[in-house]
Amino acid sequence: MPQLELEITTSQAFSKTAKLVELWCAEPVFFASRELSDTYYTEGTIGNYALAYALGWARSPYRLTGQDTGRPRYLEDLTPLAGDSYILPAWPVNQQVSFRFERFNALSDAYWYAMTNNRVATAREDLPIVRSGKKPNSFRPSNFPQTGRLRVIERNNRFQTLVFGDRTLPEYIRVGKFTSKVRVEIIQEYEIRNLPEDNYLCNTYLSAGDIPQNLQMLAFDVLSIPPVSLLKNLQFYGAAWQIGNFIVPANLNFCGSHHHE
Repeated sequence: MPQLELEITTSQAFSKTAKLVELWCAEPVFFASRELSDTYYTEGTIGNYALAYALGWARSPYRLTGQDTGRPRYLEDLTPLAGDSYILPAWPVNQQVSFRFERFNALSDAYWYAMTNNRVATAREDLPIVRSGKKPNSFRPSNFPQTGRLRVIERNNRFQTLVFGDRTLPEYIRVGKFTSKVRVEIIQEYEIRNLPEDNYLCNTYLSAGDIPQNLQMLAFDVLSIPPVSLLKNLQFYGAAWQIGNFIVPANLNFCGSHHHE
């Protein structure tokens, strides 16, 4: 019963309306969704965690120190938004995305350089020093690719998402590893209709980490991307919200599957 009370409180905390928002890519957008050999692929979506940071709803320290080093901070940064604001992963308008490939070369233009341990040495003194019985490297290696290809979302692509809560949305945001410029436009505002428990088909993208624990997921397609896989065409049994022509599971929240642990 305490779990039910928490879910009712959460659903009532949102505004009674949700906004359909369109995102227009003013610049090419890149996320390292998949890495195959020396090629880095961007999937045709913009994750809702990335959008939450881009909108300024959540912020992480510029430098991570202590125990935060080397681990994500999504729970600390996003769970305080529960019941206040939420955004779905963005899906392409008309299910169409255009991409382009770009090649990058971060090798040094110095007169002399050498590749070693995922690092470019630009002076001979930077090369590993072999010592008997001691660690052979004289420096700490860096795991940064020096050459490769990127598949990026081309400019002029359009995505849509649903935004819950009363926060003011900026006209432009910057997203992705290259902080690309994306325009934010509110298309329409809808009332949120509460639907009883039943079988439903969700026609939006969802974050697998944000789905309530008690939802019965019957079938879905997976977009396996970091930091959390996205779901498409989810068929589920449970309570639902209807927003215009969209149906989504009720009580969605950032990191929602962790709220009751």
